[in-house]
Amino acid sequence: MEAIVLAGGLGTRLRKVVPDLPKPLAPIAGRPFLQILLASLSRKGYIRVVLSVGFMAEKISKYFGDRFGNLELVYVLEPEPLGTGGAARLAMQACTADHVFILNGDTFLDLETDQVERHWQVHRRPIIVGREQSNTARYGRLRTAKGAVIGIAEKSVTGPGLINAGCYIFNRGQLDGYRAGAAFSLETDYLRTAVANTRFDLYVSTGKFIDIGIPEDYERAQNELASC
Repeated sequence: MEAIVLAGGLGTRLRKVVPDLPKPLAPIAGRPFLQILLASLSRKGYIRVVLSVGFMAEKISKYFGDRFGNLELVYVLEPEPLGTGGAARLAMQACTADHVFILNGDTFLDLETDQVERHWQVHRRPIIVGREQSNTARYGRLRTAKGAVIGIAEKSVTGPGLINAGCYIFNRGQLDGYRAGAAFSLETDYLRTAVANTRFDLYVSTGKFIDIGIPEDYERAQNELASC
């Protein structure tokens, strides 16, 4: 299996906590967050990870090199900030498998990878991973019907619900409608329209989920991810 990890963000909200590091290298219980994420991918059977990098890219590539355990690591540099969609589109050019898991580089999700992979092999349709949260305000809330995602609500909708966990399984050509190097958001520019016109299967994960993008959750991760 092959994954893209979107690790090029500026990490503005976390800057006051880790001012001299890119967000994926933010230390969690003595280890860079990206190391925890890559170790999880390695355990789950991935063999190749394409790292989409931008801000302080050289620090990430210098730290990890071209291998991590049994993972081959490939780096794709954003020439300028391209947004989540633009970064994923560019990184797909370096992928070799017919489908790819796309993950955020600041989010840990203990995904049931084998189940999702089996679903893909049977149905061959794009998948959006959802996760139940007690408060959906920071995330896009998913609207679903008959096992598919049919809409994504704006952030700031409060209360419990099913969120977009920031994990997708796409065929390698899923974003070919955009020019490589174009800047766009995967969530707002692509998915909000695409789910109305194409079936995107839903997989609801119950695995551990934590987004380190804000200082409060970064501090929470120090305990919750210490043993991961």
